[in-house]
Amino acid sequence: MRIALTIAGSDSGGGAGIQADLKTFHQFGVFGTSAVTAVTAQNTVGVLDWLALPAALVGRQIDALAEDLPPAAVKSGMLGSAAIIETVADRIAAGGLPNYVLDPVMVATSGDRLLDRDAERLIARRLVPLALLVTPNLNEAEILVAAQVRTPDAMERAGRALVDAGARAALIKGGHLVGTETIVDVLVEPRAVRRLTHPRIETTSTHGTGCTLSAAIAAGLALGRSLEQAVVDGLDFVHRAIAAAPGLGRKDGHGPLNHFVPAPPRPPSEGL
Repeated sequence: MRIALTIAGSDSGGGAGIQADLKTFHQFGVFGTSAVTAVTAQNTVGVLDWLALPAALVGRQIDALAEDLPPAAVKSGMLGSAAIIETVADRIAAGGLPNYVLDPVMVATSGDRLLDRDAERLIARRLVPLALLVTPNLNEAEILVAAQVRTPDAMERAGRALVDAGARAALIKGGHLVGTETIVDVLVEPRAVRRLTHPRIETTSTHGTGCTLSAAIAAGLALGRSLEQAVVDGLDFVHRAIAAAPGLGRKDGHGPLNHFVPAPPRPPSEGL
């Protein structure tokens, strides 16, 4: 059985963070491990409070897993502090942890900011060059490339900028595009650009979409799928998880996805 590691915060509401990641890994048939970076008090309405763990403890979690349960793919989400960003970068680089998917979590779905400006810049400088794939939404892409990103063409330019900054690929997520009935996500690789589209689902059940997507992509990579196939499968999983959302939480909040939808079928050639 393949192993995938999530380095992220804990969501007390269960819809995002390591909870969403581990549920997603399970659906893809991948054994999930976790290094917790922060503990949050949150629900579907917002983040009430949160506390970053000591960076040394985050590093020890990663060390413990790399020594005994080495992952075939890694994703990171909420990191919480500059010290943790530095620690995660050091461990990924020194350990040669493979198939690193960077979800540059900076702002919660509710709008709550989760990092200060210095830490945001550190993600661009230390983590982007280590990533096989960076998966920012439009707001995160604007922070990372210091430019407005509000159209598919601008998304492509942002993806190219992230690849120029050292990432091997970038997936700019278009869920925040306004005035469109079709969502466009742009996958940029050094020699190729692909625009992936699917119908917009009018719903407020979007809590944890970014976490779930990056986890699904990491799971696909752990299973040996190509980057493009892992992205296509991850987007398909998230789209169906949104469509089947259970409608939990308050009506003025952002409810979780349905992580119980089946993962895309595994090809017969894919081993355990």
